[in-house]
Amino acid sequence: MDRKLLMKGKVKAAYDLGDRLEFRFTDNISVFDKVIPTLIPFKGETLCREGVFWFERARKMGIKNHFLSYEPPSGMVVKKVDILQPEVITKSSRNCLIPLEFICRWYVAGSLFDRVQAGEVSAQDLGFPAGHKVKFAEPLPDAFVEVSTKLEKTDRLLDRESALELSQLTPAEFEDVVEMILKIDQDIKRNVEPRGLIHVDGKKELAFDEDRSPMVVDVYGTADEDRFWDKARYDEGESVDLSKEFVRQHYRKTGYKEALYAARAAGTEEPDIPALPEDVVQRTCQIYIQLFEMITGEKFASKT
Repeated sequence: MDRKLLMKGKVKAAYDLGDRLEFRFTDNISVFDKVIPTLIPFKGETLCREGVFWFERARKMGIKNHFLSYEPPSGMVVKKVDILQPEVITKSSRNCLIPLEFICRWYVAGSLFDRVQAGEVSAQDLGFPAGHKVKFAEPLPDAFVEVSTKLEKTDRLLDRESALELSQLTPAEFEDVVEMILKIDQDIKRNVEPRGLIHVDGKKELAFDEDRSPMVVDVYGTADEDRFWDKARYDEGESVDLSKEFVRQHYRKTGYKEALYAARAAGTEEPDIPALPEDVVQRTCQIYIQLFEMITGEKFASKT
């Protein structure tokens, strides 16, 4: 099959198959916006199969998506859509990417907590009563959906009016997309909580199909795309991101993170990220396999 490389990201490559695309998930791993010069065995396969798992569930729920077929061990074929820049997209555009990223949050974590501390987001913005002191890791009163740009060099958050203007979504289409995202996240919660995971937050990307109906694209619900916490540890008062957090902690202990951020703050050359030692590689591999099993409920047997 002839295929042309379209995009090679930190952990995933996309190939042009004519009217379709093929995603290939690699065993690369990145932290602090750095690709580590070490491969994590089976990482790409677990992420790909998690994406396939959720797409197949979405289809059963009547939620349109671009997934066509799984290509073992770490590839999937998907529908191809046009990438239209915001200045040319219109309210009649079809078969094209919606140039927005939707972030749905269920707990106070990550950059949201940073913005709360900085006074950029208030308790009332999040649905809490006035005067409530927002705490890290507490559940939100309801889903908190934010929208950011998708095709710009640096993503920026948008208010609803700006998102409608940029994407040329109608208010009704925007509400349909949010409803679709909430339905997906409710399905994720139903599935992973009995297996000991808390779904904290995640992002979704969407496109219009040939009928201008929204469909989910890229992948979602994976160990890299979404944030999951171990429910047993959360119940004991500990909230640690699973997946890459183990690797991040390694670079904190070695002093690399401190040196990297010091260089960024000073505007000096950033130090190269060192390779991972073998014991960290093996433990990280085990974490991705364990997360695959907790996310999907399936025992991992490599498709290689």
